[in-house]
Amino acid sequence: MPSRIEDYAVIGNCETIALVGRDGSIDWLGFPRFDSAACFSALLGEARHGRWLVAPVKGDGRITRRYRGDTLVLETTFENEGAAVCVIDFMARREGVSDIVRLVRGIRGTISMRTELVVRFDYGSIVPWVTRVEDGRLQLTAGPDRLWFDTTIRLQGEDLKTVGEFDVTAGEEIGFTLSWTPSFHPAPARLDAQKVLEQVEHYWTNWASTFKPKNEWSDAVLRSLLTLKALAHWETGGIVAAGTTSLPEKFGGSRNWDYRYCWLRDATFTLYALTGAGFLSEAKAWRDWLLRAVAGSPDELQIMYGVAGERRLLEYIAPWLPGYEGALPVRIGNSAAQQVQLDVYGEVLGALYAARLTGLSPDPSSWALECALLAHLETIWDKPDDGIWESRGGRKHFTHSKVMAWVAFDCAIRSVEEFGLEAPVSRWQAVRKAIHEQVCTQGFDSSQNSFVQSYGAASLDASLLLIPIVGFLPSSDQRVLGTLSAIERNLIRDGLVIRYETETGIDGLSPGEGAFLPCSFWLADNYALQGRTDEARVLFERLLSLRNDVGLLAEEYDTGRGRQLGNFPQAFSHLALINTARNIERASKNSIDIPIKATR
Repeated sequence: MPSRIEDYAVIGNCETIALVGRDGSIDWLGFPRFDSAACFSALLGEARHGRWLVAPVKGDGRITRRYRGDTLVLETTFENEGAAVCVIDFMARREGVSDIVRLVRGIRGTISMRTELVVRFDYGSIVPWVTRVEDGRLQLTAGPDRLWFDTTIRLQGEDLKTVGEFDVTAGEEIGFTLSWTPSFHPAPARLDAQKVLEQVEHYWTNWASTFKPKNEWSDAVLRSLLTLKALAHWETGGIVAAGTTSLPEKFGGSRNWDYRYCWLRDATFTLYALTGAGFLSEAKAWRDWLLRAVAGSPDELQIMYGVAGERRLLEYIAPWLPGYEGALPVRIGNSAAQQVQLDVYGEVLGALYAARLTGLSPDPSSWALECALLAHLETIWDKPDDGIWESRGGRKHFTHSKVMAWVAFDCAIRSVEEFGLEAPVSRWQAVRKAIHEQVCTQGFDSSQNSFVQSYGAASLDASLLLIPIVGFLPSSDQRVLGTLSAIERNLIRDGLVIRYETETGIDGLSPGEGAFLPCSFWLADNYALQGRTDEARVLFERLLSLRNDVGLLAEEYDTGRGRQLGNFPQAFSHLALINTARNIERASKNSIDIPIKATR
């Protein structure tokens, strides 16, 4: 049985991540990349599907944990019968090698510990062949993958597991290293665990030291930025939406998706978060990834791509995995990559406009690509699409999609006006006007005094909270005020925002899900825009309280059970946290600055 989602912490090496439970079990890990097949899949099943436990033999003591300073080095302290031990977990990388290191340090007294290594490649389906090599390490091999397990304690095989028990006394340290290489590569050099710990700690501390500016929520914001950095690939610049697949949006439900890919939807919010915090090199890497990923024929633009910009993210079901707390199916890959979502044009053009505003060094191919994308958008903006929530229930004229198509033209026009670029600006202005008029006519329901989810519908949608944020209409507009009131009446559950009225559903799946955390942050942004700063702060503090003990958020929250839901850790939630903290602070100083509207 896996832990609660909020009972996991994340460690990573900017290439992949692992989820470490409070109980000392690593229940999720794929090598060598975020989207690689997992060798530990207990998160979506049971221990037999792969995990690595390091914990006291007696598991009834007190457990506390923290990240060591501004790093991704995790410390978990186990206390039992007056004795205490600390397990230090972190990841490193070398050329062609990815490493996990676990150091067990005695603090006081003596504690009996146990390690249990269960490797199951390809999402829990393949048992490796285990052999011991001359230097004492174990090698675990299956097909293209090989793991090298190194420790000084005595190990033995037991029911297709590698296990060992050992005592740790105060001042004593015992190390474990698990290293991945392709099976056809030679054995990697052994690690000096203490030296690598110092290097990894220095890397994260040095990176975090450039963070600016400091404010009352700096600790929460910086932890979110560190999480975002952990989800960013060091070489490609791609930032995955989350580190996991198939963690459910409803306990026992079927809304279980693979989020280990890079969504264009995050683009503008990501640039805003990174540049606002002073991380310009990461912002540039993300901008460059974006340009490479979308390059090609404009009519083949996707909503998401692989970590290096791959386009084929074929979806299939892993029937041998019983799912997180029984939530089925377990999906690998994401067929939503082939959907048509008009809003991504707005996100791409908005991100590239924001990059110009922040002074990122220009890419000479960027403007020609943007013009080509807009030429295609001119021909499709008035067509139905699959919408921001990736509906699998048929295309509609989603209001948010049209708003973001307007944003695409608006940002391009501003690039012409503010940076002297050449383009058919008068034609673009006409299209921008036509989109605006259509949305205000067909996307607004006068009987509710509110914009609605799609043309002709009566249902609401939390994505409408973005209308003033992206500058489509001012926050003081009566239609915006009416929409906000309607959302407050109909889409708030226990103080948090759900995406849409789930009783009706939009995707052909069973209704019901948790409150959507990014939308709840957007509500706080709306309060900030309207000068309702006290309400914004109260909601923001409530959202901060939903983070787990090490500052991490999933995608959604079940207010009834008081539990996090959805893939974890979720970049969209942490991006929203970073930006909302900044927006409330600026609103308090009467200098509101929200992602795209900030450029007006």
